[in-house]
Formats: sequence, structure tokens, C-alpha cells
Amino acid sequence: MKKIIITLLFASLTLTAFSQGKEKKERIRALKVAHITEKLDLSEKEAQQFWPIYNAYDDNVSKLRHKDIKNIRKEIKENFETLTDEKAQELLNKLFKAENSLHNERIKLANKLKTIISPKKILLLQIAEESFKRKLFDQFKKRRPEPKRD
Repeated sequence: MKKIIITLLFASLTLTAFSQGKEKKERIRALKVAHITEKLDLSEKEAQQFWPIYNAYDDNVSKLRHKDIKNIRKEIKENFETLTDEKAQELLNKLFKAENSLHNERIKLANKLKTIISPKKILLLQIAEESFKRKLFDQFKKRRPEPKRD
């Protein structure tokens, strides 16, 4: 029953997941929570301990991806033609540092979760995150108008 409700929630929210601004992010986050909850099948005790840790991780990763890495890539794109080798190396180092930070956040998450859920569920979490991204991307592709071909 729980899985059916979560699946229905996921399906209904995906229809409106691509609205504007903060509301969009909140809906996507709700979909992600529902998806992970369904896939991990956490006990009540596990869920109470899991979600605060996961939410803190997700906030950190979002900041890294959407603020730091996005800004670095924007700077690269905007200035690519005029970049000196020194500036290119500096941007490359910043990008590697930010990507390493993402990797380190993942390791910290796994280490914290080891005391709460089994290693198998930690792997299942990674699978659930990837399948969620795939579903979200598929929904995005369905909503985009196809280019006209001659």
C-alpha cells in the first residue's frame, strides 16, 4: 500500500515538477524524497535518523553543484576565447577542487549512514538517486517540444 501511495504521489507531482522558481525545487525535492523512501524501504527508526543526515548532505551537494561548479563553468564558457594558460589552470584547479568536494561529501555521507542503515541500503541509495535523475530527465525530455525536421 505504501509503495502504491508513493508511486501515485511521484506520478502526480511529476506533472507539475517543472513549474517556476522555488516551488519547482520544492516539488522536485518532494519527488526525490518519495522515490528514495520507496526504494530504501526504511524502518521508522532508520528514517528518523537517515533523513536529517541525508538532507544536510543534499543541501551541501546542491550548493556545490549549483553555486560553485556552475559559476566555474560559467566563467570558463564566458571567457574561454581570452583565457591565458595561467587563468585556465586556475579555473581547472577550482573545478577539480569542487568536484573533489562532491566526492568527499559522498564519502562522508556513506560513513555516517553506516551506523544507521546496512551497506546494502547505502548502495541502494546510490541506485535510487541515479534512477531518480533518470526519471526526472525523461520527464524533462517529454515536456520539451521536439525540433522540427525538414
